[in-house]
Amino acid sequence: MKVSVVLTLIGYLVVPSGAAVLGRCVVAKKLHEGGLSNFEGYSLENWVCLAYFESKFNPEAIYENTRGGYTGFGLFQIRDNDWCDRGKNLCHEYCSALLNPNLKKTIECVKKIVKEKEGMGAWHSWSLNCQNSDTLARWLDGCKL
Repeated sequence: MKVSVVLTLIGYLVVPSGAAVLGRCVVAKKLHEGGLSNFEGYSLENWVCLAYFESKFNPEAIYENTRGGYTGFGLFQIRDNDWCDRGKNLCHEYCSALLNPNLKKTIECVKKIVKEKEGMGAWHSWSLNCQNSDTLARWLDGCKL
């Protein structure tokens, strides 16, 4: 009996809590405060939609794409091969800095990315899920900015 209780308690300690995941409206507010509303002509709804499809609102998400030869970091899964310290470092930032829930460094970097010729098209998930969506308004529904 004691063994099962101990194993259960250890299980709770080992399983990630998911505390890093931010709520939709929290993300919207942070992105708005960071100046992404209509930045380069893209609505805040587009940014929130992108954040969902890239990381499910987890600013600490890391995805290693072995086939593509890159790792994505943070809320927008910013690629290390171009944008942070493991590659060309076009954002002049450590990849680990893109994992901070305050999103300051992440927002600075995505502003550089979206200014490039592809705009938000630099993210395939935006092109697939957000670009021509007629339901973008739902991403801000009920949020007080």
